[in-house]
Amino acid sequence: MSASIKTSLSVIILAAGKGTRMQSAKPKVLQTLASKPLLGHVLETCHHLTVDNTVVVYGFGGDQVQSAMDSQYAHLSLTWVAQTEQLGTGHAVKVALDKLPQDGQSLILYGDVPLVSAATLANLQAANTDGISMLTLTVDNPFGLGRIKRDNQGNIEAIVEQKDASDAEQKITEINSGIYCVDNALLHKYLPELSNDNAQGEYYLTDIVKMAVADSIIITAIEPDHAFEIEGVNNRQQLASLERSWQGKLIADLQEAGVQFADPARVDIRGSLIAGQDVFVDVGVVFEGDCVLGDNVYIEAGCVIKSSKIGDACHLKPYCVIDHTKIGAGVDVGPFAHLRPDTVLADNSKVGNFVEIKKSVVGQGSKVNHLSYIGDATIGSNANIGAGTITCNYDGANKSQTIIKDNAFIGSNSSLVAPVTIGNTATVAAGSVITKDVDANALAFGRARQSQKDNFERPVKNKK
Repeated sequence: MSASIKTSLSVIILAAGKGTRMQSAKPKVLQTLASKPLLGHVLETCHHLTVDNTVVVYGFGGDQVQSAMDSQYAHLSLTWVAQTEQLGTGHAVKVALDKLPQDGQSLILYGDVPLVSAATLANLQAANTDGISMLTLTVDNPFGLGRIKRDNQGNIEAIVEQKDASDAEQKITEINSGIYCVDNALLHKYLPELSNDNAQGEYYLTDIVKMAVADSIIITAIEPDHAFEIEGVNNRQQLASLERSWQGKLIADLQEAGVQFADPARVDIRGSLIAGQDVFVDVGVVFEGDCVLGDNVYIEAGCVIKSSKIGDACHLKPYCVIDHTKIGAGVDVGPFAHLRPDTVLADNSKVGNFVEIKKSVVGQGSKVNHLSYIGDATIGSNANIGAGTITCNYDGANKSQTIIKDNAFIGSNSSLVAPVTIGNTATVAAGSVITKDVDANALAFGRARQSQKDNFERPVKNKK
């Protein structure tokens, strides 16, 4: 059979399994790896290919699966097909047949095999020159897996499942991943002809290989770059093992790019991380979402960094939480600082111990060193915010802005009641409650007069 003209690419993702061994109310494909649903990994990989049609075959918990995926991947225009009976992989693909065009190709993937790469799938598609290509892998222990049976010329002639394999066939170490690229014309031809006459009483998708061989079609097999690309998830142990494999791959790529990890086994990347040269990451650090680190960034133990950009030569001290924040160059943060979404720290600024900042800008060279809350504020350059300072931004109904201009000095334990503006080079005395704007170069006091009551008796606990 000569190669047909491929006019389109469809993707069929089999995601109907319940995942009983997960012991979870959630469908298996919604279990998370690197903080992303298993099915989400597959869909995002497909997004890197030129796909015309994405069909998801669902079963148990279908409403949960559709709701979760449609909310995150609406841009992929997913087509949903129900598999109401679990009658095997061949049956699962067959129920999607009405959604496939007659021409073009289809990639057949699995919602619980999350880490197959876009590069591997592109190679698989390119390898399909005669109607079918497939991913296989040679392993040390093939027990429980379908074996690739080849003829004397090395051509694939069948896939034999473990329970149907003879003693000789069980010694074969090349196994079937279940991932294929198949001409749609062949799917429309072969799937209606599948039989369940086997030890499992199921409709095996693998039988299309036997049918293709009977039609003298040469089946091309390629192997993935990494064994974990074809690993499926059936229980919590396998999920944890696959998580470590994926984390190891991400960490290794970053090490090759020049990042130093104190212990590669004790860092998690739950999204993407782009890093410059001479970056150091200590133990227990977690990256979530899309994070970017400049050159010479030094991150100490226990930091959690979410969807943030951190400039060159920054130093993050232990146990900081940095969430949707942009940090300039040469900034020191922490320890135990919490930078909440929409925080911007300009170059050479400093945020110290137990400081929380939310939706605020801290200007170049400004310092918020100790025990402060800065919310809905704009701080100019070279300002000093004393320990215990609070921007009182919420009146119980609305948020208001605090503006602290260049070179201002805010004394310790001050409360700035928004909306309020502190002028250039203004000073706020320690312990003040400031409710009105402070002019440039002025000193503002906002304290009540101290009074004293002699012989004061402290309250005592009531006797029971």
